[in-house]
Amino acid sequence: MKTLLTEEQLGEGIRRLAAEIKKHYEGRPLTIIGVMIGSIVLLADLIRLLDMPMRVDLVKARSYREGSTRPGPLVINVDMLSESIQGRDVLLVDDIFDTGRTLWELIPQIDDLGPMSVRSAVLLWKEGRREVAMKPDFAAFKIPNEFVVGYGLDYRDQYRNLPYVALLEPHEIGE
Repeated sequence: MKTLLTEEQLGEGIRRLAAEIKKHYEGRPLTIIGVMIGSIVLLADLIRLLDMPMRVDLVKARSYREGSTRPGPLVINVDMLSESIQGRDVLLVDDIFDTGRTLWELIPQIDDLGPMSVRSAVLLWKEGRREVAMKPDFAAFKIPNEFVVGYGLDYRDQYRNLPYVALLEPHEIGE
């Protein structure tokens, strides 16, 4: 395992991300929806940096199954939302923009619930993997096309608790 982003680099990137988000919304009320499970560390750090009126909620979306490094069919549970988002600005927060399929499929489902706007923010944007006609609205870091763990991202339910982002080397990924 090799460190890609240190704890200090992550902190700087999340502060930049929060500043961009604050500037965009100019203090308007915001509903921030974290995409479970990978975004929970980012979500916790990000909301503490946003001094604006906000609600926080969660949805669950997953495509990786049984320790695979290749996505399967996307399963999204928007029924987890605890409050109406109708007429509100919504920011979806996810850990990584890889192929883009998660946000591509999640945004229309959120949009069907009647928000004023829907935007997306990600910690990591993996270069060279996009399979959809969209990009995240906000991204803290662009990274190479490598399998990463830490800071909420996992491999076979391991490594989410690392305070940094690391590249797993091929011999560490058993497929």
